[in-house]
Amino acid sequence: MAAAFLNQTSKPERLDEKRSEILDFIEQQKQVDRKVVLVTSGGTTVPLESKTVRFIDNFSVGSRGAASTEYPFYSSKSRTCTRILKYESETCDHTKGYAVVFLHRNRSLKPFLRHLSTYNFLDLLELDGENQDAPVKVKSEHQKRLSSILRDYEQVQRDRSLLWVEFQSLSEYLHLLQMCSTCLQGLGKSAMLYLAAAVADFYIPKDQMPEHKIQSAEGPLQLSLQLVPKMLEPLVKEWVPEAFVVSFKLETNKDILVSKSLQALDKYQHQLVIANLLETRKREVKLVTTDNCVDISMTTEELSSGHEIEEKIVRELASLHSKFCSPDGH
Repeated sequence: MAAAFLNQTSKPERLDEKRSEILDFIEQQKQVDRKVVLVTSGGTTVPLESKTVRFIDNFSVGSRGAASTEYPFYSSKSRTCTRILKYESETCDHTKGYAVVFLHRNRSLKPFLRHLSTYNFLDLLELDGENQDAPVKVKSEHQKRLSSILRDYEQVQRDRSLLWVEFQSLSEYLHLLQMCSTCLQGLGKSAMLYLAAAVADFYIPKDQMPEHKIQSAEGPLQLSLQLVPKMLEPLVKEWVPEAFVVSFKLETNKDILVSKSLQALDKYQHQLVIANLLETRKREVKLVTTDNCVDISMTTEELSSGHEIEEKIVRELASLHSKFCSPDGH
């Protein structure tokens, strides 16, 4: 069913060009013996027309994926890893960390830039003087915060450890997910997939979709939606079979959270499910494997001081992935 869905939907523009970019990026990471993680982030749109004016969307803005990308995934050899080891106050000693392929929804939150999402960008700036050619500078009250963000971003740029890949619709995302996954195949166990994107469960098949904008003058709209094939099964079995794969399970009923996660692990045979409830997802998650369930939570003090639960999540994942990559890992 997954193959049939991909065959009947249009491929994204410049797909071959993007594949070459990703393969080049992966080759650069192999040269420095750096692991690679594919982070998917943001929601997927479901078009209602071929020439899309209207679409179905979800509430995801990509907070989890964008935040997670800033932590241990991009530490470099020479960097003081304040984000990775914030709780231990240590320095990274010759760790290469991860490089990230960040597969994200356009206009969703992005690493580093997300810290400015609540600001009007122009309110951060001022003219340094009254004349027509006065230079622009950052207002003094924002300089410390911006310099910290910029320092982290420039480190990632120097390391060449972050590649941005953008999608909009459900079909674009699934084609790009397949392409990115198969590109990672050559890394074997050194590849991790962190599937935080909020993927639509329903769609309108292309042959049932009107070409032009739906007219309200025609009266109430009735939609017939089909189930989206689950791509986790071909991803694990075919596209990138040796990788460490992490999926997410979001529920509103705590009584079924762990059982649904275990069902997913049994069905798809991947390594880990991050289980969270809608109301508490920023404070509590469970890392569920076939033989263990680790609770990760944030105290009020940690949250009020600016810490994020993604710090703890990705640190634990890095440890589990390291064990997975060891000679006796499985």
